[in-house]
Amino acid sequence: MKIIALRSFMSCDRDRPRVLVAIDTDEGITGWGECYNHGPDRALPPLLDYLYLQIEGQDPTRVEALILKLLQQSRFPPGALGLAAISAIDHALWDISAKALGVPVYKLLGGEVRERVRVYLGVYSAPEAEDIRDFCAEKKENWGFTAFKLSPYRTDIHANPWGTVIRTTTEWLEKLYDLCPSTEFAFDAHAKLFEPWQAAELGNALAPFHPLFYEEPMRPENIDAWGDLKAKLSVPLATGESLYNRWEVLRLLQCRGADIVQPDICVVGGIYEMRKIAALAEAFYVPVAPHNPMGPLATAVNLHFSAACANFKILEYRLPMGAAYTGHGLSDSDESAAYIKDPYLPSDGHLELRPDRPGWGVEIDEDYLKTDRYIHWERKLPMRPDGSTGYC
Repeated sequence: MKIIALRSFMSCDRDRPRVLVAIDTDEGITGWGECYNHGPDRALPPLLDYLYLQIEGQDPTRVEALILKLLQQSRFPPGALGLAAISAIDHALWDISAKALGVPVYKLLGGEVRERVRVYLGVYSAPEAEDIRDFCAEKKENWGFTAFKLSPYRTDIHANPWGTVIRTTTEWLEKLYDLCPSTEFAFDAHAKLFEPWQAAELGNALAPFHPLFYEEPMRPENIDAWGDLKAKLSVPLATGESLYNRWEVLRLLQCRGADIVQPDICVVGGIYEMRKIAALAEAFYVPVAPHNPMGPLATAVNLHFSAACANFKILEYRLPMGAAYTGHGLSDSDESAAYIKDPYLPSDGHLELRPDRPGWGVEIDEDYLKTDRYIHWERKLPMRPDGSTGYC
C-alpha cells in the first residue's frame, strides 16, 4: 500500500475554523486527521502540501518512520503550525493502518485498558452560580456529565485590586459548591497571570473546595517556575497544552511542576508523541488529561488514545452541537460541526468505544467539506487600564 494523495479541507466548527486532512492510498483506503486551530489557519493547507512531498509514495503503515522523517526533515523544531500539520498527518496514518486491518485504532496501541472514557464538559467562563446549577443539571440529565470546567475569574483581573479578584472568586465558589454538591469542577486560569504569587494565591483560594484540578494559571515558558508554584499549592495543578514535545514535558516532570499533564493530540505531533509523553508521565506517577477544545474528529482521535493509555484521567470535551463555547451566557444553538456524521456523544458522562468500527470509528461527510467554510478567528487580547495588553 502506498500514499498517493493528501487533501486538506477548510471547514468550521460553529464559530471556529477547522482544517481537516485526508490521506489517500492506492488501495482505496483514506485516513483522516485534524489540525490544531492556532489562529492563522489559512497557512496550514500550503504547509500540508509541502509536507506531503516528504511522504508521497511511502507505506502509510510505517507511522513512526514517516513522522520521524517529517520531524527530522525540517532540521529545526517545526513550531506550532508545523506540529499542527504533522499531527493531522499522524492521525490520518493511524486511521489508514487500522482500516487496513479492519480494527479500531486503539487495538494498534496495545488494546483498550478501559471500556469507556470519562469526559468533562468545558464551560470556560464563570456565570452566576444559579445559572451553572441549572446548566449542569440539564447536561447531567441529557448526557450524564458529572464534571465541568469553569474559569476562576469573576471580575476583571486587570481593572480591579487583586484582593477584590480573590474575594469575588471565593464568595462565588461558596455559593457554587453549596448549589452543586455532587458535581466536580475544574478551573482553567488560561495562563492570564504573569506573577507567580498571584497564581499561588488564586489556587489556594480554590483548594478548600477540592476542585478536579487548577489549570495553567501562568505562562508556560519558564518551566522551572512551575516547580516553585506547585510547591506552594494545596490543589492539583494541571498544565501542558502549550508544551510541544516530550522533552518539554520531561523538564516539567523533573521539576515537579504538575500533578496532571495536558498535552494536545493536535499540537504535539499526534498519537506518536502523545504516547511518549504519557509514558514519561506514568514514570513520575502523573496522570494525563488531554487538552481537547477542538472538533469531533479530534475527539475521536483522543478517545482512542485515552482508551489505551494506562495513566489517563479524564478528557476535555465539547458537544458537537449547540453553541461552540457555551460558557458565554450558557446559551445553546442549533449549530453543529457537521463534517462528522456520527460524532461520539456521551452517555453517563463517558464516551463508549466502538469495537465494530475500524479506524477512528466515525464517518466523514466529504460532500459537506467540498464547500470552503473558513471563518476568521483570532484571540482577543485583554487591555489593562494603562493601555498595555495582557495575556489571553
